[in-house]
Amino acid sequence: MEVNELDKDKGDKPTFTRRVIIENVRPEIQDGRFPIKRTIGEPVEVTADVYADGHDIVHAVLLHRPLSQQGWKEVPMEPLVNDRWQAKFIASAEGIHLYTLQGWVDPFQSWSRDFSKKLEAGQDISVDLLTGVHLVEAAAKRASGEDAQRLAACAGEASRLRKQNLKAAVESLSNVELTTLMMLHADRSQATIYGKELKVVVDRERARFSAWYEMFPRSCGARGGQHGTFRDCEKRLEYISGMGFDVLYLPPIHPIGRAHRKGKNNTEEATPEDVGSPWAIGSKEGGHKAIHPELGTLEDFRRLVARAKEFGLEVALDIAFQCAPDHPYVLQHKEWFRERPDGSVQYAENPPKKYQDIYPLNFETEHRHELWKELSSVVLYWIEQGIRIFRVDNPHTKPFDFWESLIAGVKAKYPDVLFLSEAFTRPKVMHRLSKLGFTQSYTYFSWRNTKRELTEYFADLTQTEIREYFRPNLWPNTPDILTDFLQFGGRPAFMIRLVLAATLGASYGIYGPAFELSENRAIRPGSEEYLDSEKYQLRHWDIDNPSSLRSLIARVNQIRHENPALHGDWSLRFHPVDNDQLIVYSKTTADRSNIIVVVVNLDPHHPQSGWVDLPVEAFQLDPQQPYQVHDLLTDARYFWRGIHNYVELNPQVMPAHIFCIPQVAAG
Repeated sequence: MEVNELDKDKGDKPTFTRRVIIENVRPEIQDGRFPIKRTIGEPVEVTADVYADGHDIVHAVLLHRPLSQQGWKEVPMEPLVNDRWQAKFIASAEGIHLYTLQGWVDPFQSWSRDFSKKLEAGQDISVDLLTGVHLVEAAAKRASGEDAQRLAACAGEASRLRKQNLKAAVESLSNVELTTLMMLHADRSQATIYGKELKVVVDRERARFSAWYEMFPRSCGARGGQHGTFRDCEKRLEYISGMGFDVLYLPPIHPIGRAHRKGKNNTEEATPEDVGSPWAIGSKEGGHKAIHPELGTLEDFRRLVARAKEFGLEVALDIAFQCAPDHPYVLQHKEWFRERPDGSVQYAENPPKKYQDIYPLNFETEHRHELWKELSSVVLYWIEQGIRIFRVDNPHTKPFDFWESLIAGVKAKYPDVLFLSEAFTRPKVMHRLSKLGFTQSYTYFSWRNTKRELTEYFADLTQTEIREYFRPNLWPNTPDILTDFLQFGGRPAFMIRLVLAATLGASYGIYGPAFELSENRAIRPGSEEYLDSEKYQLRHWDIDNPSSLRSLIARVNQIRHENPALHGDWSLRFHPVDNDQLIVYSKTTADRSNIIVVVVNLDPHHPQSGWVDLPVEAFQLDPQQPYQVHDLLTDARYFWRGIHNYVELNPQVMPAHIFCIPQVAAG
């Protein structure tokens, strides 16, 4: 909407009208209710319809500023077509930025345009010339200092020459310097200001581009059956860093409840040796601000975080707002939980599944103010220990208002903190959480396997308004998700999903070492749960197994880091290929200095081939000349010509090409 009401004096009589209309502003999420997202250095490109009645010339500017500052910076808007205007600014610092628009009618340029037409037609322009003089005189009164003097002098000279040398008078009002000064001191007293100050949340680069590695610390022990510690985790840092990851994500590190503890493979009867689920948080040793004693001490954890930084890794911590039956919250704040008619506390359920080892918190309790405050303090506590990334477990089962309040409060103090939403739920709920402040979100990628499914889904994520607030983080597997594709596709299936995740998305993650070791055993047919799931028992992984995908993962992550086209999602475009078992897509930098084309065989069992169509002219290549495509996975180089070119991929060897196309065509 635009500010377009009449200003009124005490007699309720209109004094003037703002003639310019500003509408259809983009980007704008739900009438400005929610902010858009950017990372430092990214442009915010704004378009809007800006017009006025009649034929006067209209000007518009994009106004922007950090929330912490008062003065607006202006960017002139450029007209496109049909009264559509465009401008952009660069999000230069973390935090919240504001933007809005201003438009006004320009009497001087409108006069200048019509004056030129009359002059060309040979009409009498003496009175019109005087009108121009008056407009310059008015601008001189609005200006100050040297500008005011120059404008006044120009008006005086034109007025004097009007009776002596009409041609010289016309020239004095038509020079570039005067036009610039008149623009600088335009009369904006009747300008329209867009009625909303829209928000941009600006995050650090890792919000847009990151590779995550999930690992259970307790499975890092030196021998099978030995509970791992944070010191054992330190020994894995070189291994994880060597594969090129940026973020080491740890499931909950807190004491695990003993009451109703689950046994191996999620059995309801646990033995004394069973370690339980890390998501059943809390025991007599403490709750969400405590560390499981067998992992080590708080000092050991801080040391791990510091050591990870030395390897270029940032530690992300799991936030799971739920409690084991013996969590201190249950004993000290029973009012924070739902009580059943028999007086017992309601445990978690997803019928027919039962989670007797977990009590969900009651966010609708009469004591929710105290509960919400305590949970916010949990996040702040771990921030104080050096954590700046949180993966949030099942946020869709907590109130929207809670997350909006918590995230806004945290980011007001720590704008560098990032939140990943683990909400495998309905699309509208996932999107609402993103709008409310979650930095990134898990997606449906895990279950999108066919070319049509992938193409439609990612076109929606990257080419619609969704991209303004929803940052996808793609995971081929998690401790809860072992898809049919991975179960039955063998080692090639893991290779296929790796390349897709790492190149379709600027942010992706794997649950390892299960992924690189191609762990594909399900607990039962039709289930996505792992057999001998690490969620309920210690696992000893042979990370030096020669069949590991470790080297391929390292190569893919190296390609990601070395190619800026893969650092974002918005340039993603799909291209035709005459085989539905092949998918082809590209990503490019804005200046086309880096062009990446990915071809993936979606069939893990058979070789597939086809003819690929590439938009060579859009890639700024000469369609009449051969050009080189360099496969960054195998280092093979091919010379292609024109739009149509042949590919063939054997999944048992390498199911994908990641081509880099040099900007200069081969001769």
